[in-house]
Amino acid sequence: MAVGAEKIDPHRKAISQFALPFAAQRVHVLTQDVPEQFGSLFGKSATESALIVGDSKKVLAELPDQVFQTCVTSPPYWSLRNYNIPGQIGLEFALEDYVTSLLEVLEQVRRVLKDNGTLWLNIGDSYTSGGRTWRAPDKKNPVRAMDIRPPTPKGLKPKDLIGVPWRLAFALQSAGWFLRADLIWNKPNCQPESVKDRPTRSHEYVFLFSKSERYLYDGGAVRGPNNRNLRTVWNIHTRAYRHAHFATFPTGLVEPCLAVGSRSGDLVLDPFVGSGTTGLVALRMGRRFVGIELNPDYVDIAERRLNGAFVRG
Repeated sequence: MAVGAEKIDPHRKAISQFALPFAAQRVHVLTQDVPEQFGSLFGKSATESALIVGDSKKVLAELPDQVFQTCVTSPPYWSLRNYNIPGQIGLEFALEDYVTSLLEVLEQVRRVLKDNGTLWLNIGDSYTSGGRTWRAPDKKNPVRAMDIRPPTPKGLKPKDLIGVPWRLAFALQSAGWFLRADLIWNKPNCQPESVKDRPTRSHEYVFLFSKSERYLYDGGAVRGPNNRNLRTVWNIHTRAYRHAHFATFPTGLVEPCLAVGSRSGDLVLDPFVGSGTTGLVALRMGRRFVGIELNPDYVDIAERRLNGAFVRG
């Protein structure tokens, strides 16, 4: 285990500390075309959770200020997947346009967060294309193949590691977010790679941002070995979700974020909901949840998962 790394067991203790008042309630599916339906989610006595089909920036623009306590999300990574849907983020021709696209969404996230709210942002890195407009399948990881690929960013060389997470983190910092921590998600069971001239990548970043200098952070909700303060390296195995053909992040990555960044009954946001992992954990931990997803097929997967048809950790 890496120096300072956390085992996942202490994280999982957090769930048992909370009641589950919302876990048994049905998650509703709404669409961006009927924004008047959103109001029922934000009243003082609201108890509902929802998945909203639509563009995150457009949907968020219809939501009221300061209603979410925390946001846990993993947006599409740049130049790594083609989700084959118009308006998708991640295949912008220029890296700067990708960062700008996320900044626009996350600026709306900042508006809808409470002043003491936090953003937990999982983002992966990628390598330059070397001038290729496609990517061949890796023998050990066939799904990495792409028939379209953005070109090498200006100023970088073939085979360069781009540094996407830090470019985005610094852009958010410049936009006014407080960059509070860079967490290393170490994957003991990472995907193998066929490369022979560099180490196999086995980690991703999770950045902790806050909206204000002072914010909700319950450091006692999750403790490490010997009751130590939570460290910045988390050893968490990836877990495939068999009903999703795209990348998902594990429940174990979301649990500590929600445990320290929210309380029972709080409203949690994920503007790139994918298969619904953030929502699944939020409901199990006694929080309400609103997730936004552009692809209706993914909303269908998340809806069935959250409403019990495919529930699994």
